[in-house]
Amino acid sequence: MTTEPAPLPIIEQRRIEARILKHVYDVALAEHGQQAARALLREAVTRSAIAQGEHFRQLLGRIPDLQDFAEALQHWTREDALRIEVKQLSSTQLDFDVTRCRYAEMYREMGLAEIGDLLSCNRDGAFCIGYNPAMEFQRSQTIMSGASHCDFRYRLAATASSDGTAPATGSAVQI
Repeated sequence: MTTEPAPLPIIEQRRIEARILKHVYDVALAEHGQQAARALLREAVTRSAIAQGEHFRQLLGRIPDLQDFAEALQHWTREDALRIEVKQLSSTQLDFDVTRCRYAEMYREMGLAEIGDLLSCNRDGAFCIGYNPAMEFQRSQTIMSGASHCDFRYRLAATASSDGTAPATGSAVQI
């Protein structure tokens, strides 16, 4: 996968974003309550993740498959930010478990455990929408929510159409 090098490791980008988004969340919480504040943060992070997925797809220059995505994982695991165990990998299936998540550790250290799921976990399914809308994502548990590991399961349900665009049939499951 051809990608431009990230100026900062993604974990450091997330730390900077979290410092800013915490203030946005606090203002929304004070003015509109927890439900509205979480919805606002979820929507903002979702839009960001979709845009990031589109950017990665554009850098690749074609509709990516799950082997491409597996190669791109290096951006999120950089500096031991995630420890993953790949269970299954093909162009249409990628299953892996995250056994250590320094993103979750970082949010807890920052006092942001309450919104850590929105700041990071929320991104995972949304990224697929921009990266390849035919990708399906499922996860039943996360370290951020107290589980022993995160179980990531991706499927590529359909191939790109003849005009080179991905069919808009993907789905993102959030936890």
